[in-house]
Amino acid sequence: MIYLRSFLFQLVFWLWSAGMAVFMLVTLPMPRAVNRACMATWSRGLRLLLRVLVNVKIEIRGQENIPHAAGLVAAKHQSMFDVFSQFSILPDACFVMKKELLMVPLFGWHGLKADMIVVDRDGHSAALKKLVRDAVGRMKESRQIVIFPEGTRGKVGEPGDYKPGIAALYRELNMPVTPLALNCGSHWNKGFLVQPGTIVFEYLPAIPAGLKRGEFMRELQTRIDAATKALEDAGL
Repeated sequence: MIYLRSFLFQLVFWLWSAGMAVFMLVTLPMPRAVNRACMATWSRGLRLLLRVLVNVKIEIRGQENIPHAAGLVAAKHQSMFDVFSQFSILPDACFVMKKELLMVPLFGWHGLKADMIVVDRDGHSAALKKLVRDAVGRMKESRQIVIFPEGTRGKVGEPGDYKPGIAALYRELNMPVTPLALNCGSHWNKGFLVQPGTIVFEYLPAIPAGLKRGEFMRELQTRIDAATKALEDAGL
C-alpha cells in the first residue's frame, strides 16, 4: 500500500507543481506580492496532498519564535519539503539558493521573480560579499531570509557540515538567528517512497546577535543537530 500511495503522491505532486508553475507565468509581469501569494497557495496544496495521499501530517512547533518582520532563519536540510513548506509558514520567505537552480525550467524564472538570493558556491569571497549585500537589501523589505548552513541535503542521523555563509550573515547583519530543526528526511528524502507520520518544523529560540564567530557556529550546530536528533529519535 505504501508503494501505491507514494506513487499517487509523486504523480499528483508533480502535476500540481507543474500546473502551478505554468499558471504563474502570468504573474511574471505583476507585482511580487502576487508571486508570493501563489507560492503560499502551492505550498498549502502540497501540505494537503501529503496529508490526504500519504498520511503525513505537518506540525509547527515554536511558533512564538517565528520572525514576522525582518529575520534570519538557519534551517536543517534533509528534503525538498524543507524549502516548499516555508512559503506557507513564513510571511515572506527569501531563500539563499545556488545559481544552478536558475537553469531549472520555470523554477528558475519564478525564483528570480520571488527575488531570492542567488549565490555562486564556487565564488568564494566574492560570493560571500554578494550574499551579504543582497541580504541587506532583502532585510530592508522586512523579509525572512532562510539559509541552509549545510549547503545541501544531508542524510538522516548524520551531523551537518556547516558552511561559512551563515556566519557571514550573522556578523554583517548583526541580528539574531532563528535555528530551525526538522525531521522531513524521515518521511520524504531523495527517494520515491514517502513514509506516513508527522513532519515537525521546530523553530528554536533565536541566538542573540554579537557572539564571536566560533561560539556562534558551535551554538547554532549544537542547537539544530540536537533538536533534529530528538525529533528523529521520537519516531514521529
